[in-house]
Amino acid sequence: MNRTRQEPPGRVIVAITGASGVGIGVRILELLRMDPGLRSDVVISKAGAMTLQQECGLTQKEVEALADVAHRPSHIGASIASGSTPATAMIVAPCTIKTLSGIAYGLADNLVTRAADVCLKEGVPTLLMVRESPLHRGHIAAMDAVARAGGIIAPPVPAFYTRPQSVDEIIDSLARRALVRVGLTQFHSRSWEGIPRDAETADAADVLGATSGWDGAP
Repeated sequence: MNRTRQEPPGRVIVAITGASGVGIGVRILELLRMDPGLRSDVVISKAGAMTLQQECGLTQKEVEALADVAHRPSHIGASIASGSTPATAMIVAPCTIKTLSGIAYGLADNLVTRAADVCLKEGVPTLLMVRESPLHRGHIAAMDAVARAGGIIAPPVPAFYTRPQSVDEIIDSLARRALVRVGLTQFHSRSWEGIPRDAETADAADVLGATSGWDGAP
């Protein structure tokens, strides 16, 4: 008798740390809940929990309820701390400079940095939404180290050419872009279709006319 073998759900690890922009991590968890073929594991740092309350008015328990499994950042023996636990992707949204540095230099002193270190060594797409500005050379060096290890550095930079109408729309766009970048293309919303050629030509002519300084022949 033939039996259909059910594939295990993909596992996406989401970490929320104490940088500004925690709403992006929340939205990522909400989107993951919409796909029955995926499960989510969440780790929220102590500073991340404080920022959730400050920026979103949400408690840690409310956000953890969006995930299939919630882990304590101090639980270094959690399943996601081992390379024997399959993972589809990991996203740190947002990612503090402290967390970035810990991942860059393999400190693995908490579950966020340990899970990221495991994902990098196992070749799992690992995306860090680093939230800091301006950047000094130390920040950039840490980003370079993560990128050399195979990580993806994706600061949460909004796309204004889509003319977003609200902060929620910006957050949704950033969350979807992060998910698509780690290979979860089912969360893609829409593609940029470009500026119509006629409009582009007209705009260019307007710009040239306004900046050339040529007033015509006397």
